[in-house]
Amino acid sequence: MKKIFLLLLVFSVTVGCKSTAGKSSDIKQSNPVTEQVDDMNYYFKANGNEPFWGIKIGKEKTVFTSLIKGMESVTFDSATPIPAMDANVKMYNLQNDKTSATVTIQQLDCQDSMSGAVSPYSAKIEIKNNRDLETKKLTGCGKYITDYRLHDIWVLEELNGYKVFITDFQKEFPRMEINSAENRFSGFGGCNAITGQIFYEEDVLRFTKVVSTLMACQQGNKEAEFLKALQNSTTYSIENNRLTLSNPTGKLIVFKKVD
Repeated sequence: MKKIFLLLLVFSVTVGCKSTAGKSSDIKQSNPVTEQVDDMNYYFKANGNEPFWGIKIGKEKTVFTSLIKGMESVTFDSATPIPAMDANVKMYNLQNDKTSATVTIQQLDCQDSMSGAVSPYSAKIEIKNNRDLETKKLTGCGKYITDYRLHDIWVLEELNGYKVFITDFQKEFPRMEINSAENRFSGFGGCNAITGQIFYEEDVLRFTKVVSTLMACQQGNKEAEFLKALQNSTTYSIENNRLTLSNPTGKLIVFKKVD
């Protein structure tokens, strides 16, 4: 009887260990933190259904995954996009030693055929193995991944090429808190509270739909000049805890990162 009891005890412990190990493995495979860190290497991602597929485009590489036999995971060296002349459309020609693909991204509201979620871009992919004659044509929806480094609080340091002083504004320097996950910002313009949205593509950053309170500003307050420069900016760079906003005419604004 004791032998039977011991055998049952060993069996139950063994099964329990295997079950726990399986659960631990599942958690590791679907770790959202790992996925978020991986997304930092890419600036655009899209996916589609029937068959399921996904693509991530980065400055160094582009990765295509799918349930298509022979195309479960394909990696390309990233290419410079070819823009259309009359619309926000970009085309990528990708190739490695086994596979060729053309990716077309268009700024156009796109609804996922299964979840119903709406994305701001549509994506089309034509892909084939080089040894095959048939090209797979896929459609789906996507979005640009806003630079995570923008997600912070920034205080104005320079405006239109000149260092700013507290006397240029009513009470304190203009500041902004950018939420890169939701593509919006809020803060203080130097006289009024401000809010708005950001438009982001690869290396492109624009501040849109800017709204401010209507408090009258003292004479000489440079809030209007600051807001004009903010809305005229189109590109950005981040270095040494500084966010620099520019456009083709030159540098417009420099912010300093604050904790």
